[in-house]
Amino acid sequence: MNYQNAKFVISAAKLSGCPLDSQREVAFAGRSNAGKSSSINSLTRQGQLARASKTPGRTQLINFFMVAEGKYLVDLPGYGYAKVPLAVKDNWQVHLEHYLNKREALAGLVLVTDIRHVFKDFDLMMIDWARNNQIPLHIILTKSDKLKRGAIQDALRTAREIIKDIPQASVQEFSSLKNIGIDVLAGKLDTWLESNQ
Repeated sequence: MNYQNAKFVISAAKLSGCPLDSQREVAFAGRSNAGKSSSINSLTRQGQLARASKTPGRTQLINFFMVAEGKYLVDLPGYGYAKVPLAVKDNWQVHLEHYLNKREALAGLVLVTDIRHVFKDFDLMMIDWARNNQIPLHIILTKSDKLKRGAIQDALRTAREIIKDIPQASVQEFSSLKNIGIDVLAGKLDTWLESNQ
């Protein structure tokens, strides 16, 4: 897949607003300050494709980026950090759960988490969801440029231990700043988006 061809198509507030032509899509989930937008921008080599806000949690919609006909990257609302009313957070969670549980085109989930904080409650919740629903899961430990090699290996070991009972789960280090791990991520997405299953 040529991720540099990715283009924004639509933002959906709920499941009914999602594109009808999607055959396969990969969703990116993560806490609001985990580097989710930056990882999508690095993957696509487009600095402003997924808007990284200086105010974490500002993205409250499900954003769709078409990579090829019928193939999408999906940026899910950030979670857990935003200074918004509780009722708004509850509303996000309802629509996030509807998407995750009912979106038939969903081929895999990329969980984006800060390598310095493996794992927060939201991350564990998403891992459990992938385990229970048998959805392929790939975890990217972002901001790896901020740690030394030994600490990176420790974080990877911790993550692998937590997902060891999930057959279709994997983990990697990632840095948008240093362009570390982009090819690994692209390879994983290729297997999901190009599959005929």
